[in-house]
Amino acid sequence: MNEARLEDAGSGLAPVTEGWFVVNVRDAEWFSSQTRGAACWFANEYGESPIEFPQLGINVTLLEPGQSTVYHAEANQEAFLVLLGECRLLVEGEERLLRAWDFFHSPPWTEHAFVGAGDAPCVVLMVGAHAGPEVRYPVSDLAARYGASVEKETSDPEQVYATAERFRRERPSYWSRLPWG
Repeated sequence: MNEARLEDAGSGLAPVTEGWFVVNVRDAEWFSSQTRGAACWFANEYGESPIEFPQLGINVTLLEPGQSTVYHAEANQEAFLVLLGECRLLVEGEERLLRAWDFFHSPPWTEHAFVGAGDAPCVVLMVGAHAGPEVRYPVSDLAARYGASVEKETSDPEQVYATAERFRRERPSYWSRLPWG
């Protein structure tokens, strides 16, 4: 297996060819949003020729207080490790405060979302299997209180994200406050 070639498209390095590679989070490509936080996906799903990981999805997600992911459930198990800060885990209609080094295992079809909490950015390592695109976005009164719920249940990600703020290819404004910044 050859080493992948990494290139900078404006916010860090991402693979542009298939193969193995090493990249530091500080140097990797980042995407940001005012409402949905920031993320480093390591893959390059927006490349001229997308380079995606067919079996495993992994990312580092940053959430400032009040920023959230979308409440959802999917066919694959997922795992989450809070590395820094605090966030609220919304899971199966319940709310839990997570702090650095708290781990959340999400079996298939577990409804969940994260909301930044505390007074500083929260850093979460997110890992999941890529066995298929099956996902469900249920309506949740709890998630709606944090702006993390859909208005009408759907299994169509394009419908959900059509009205959500798009990620921009850029590092978050608070980059210098992060451990690797």
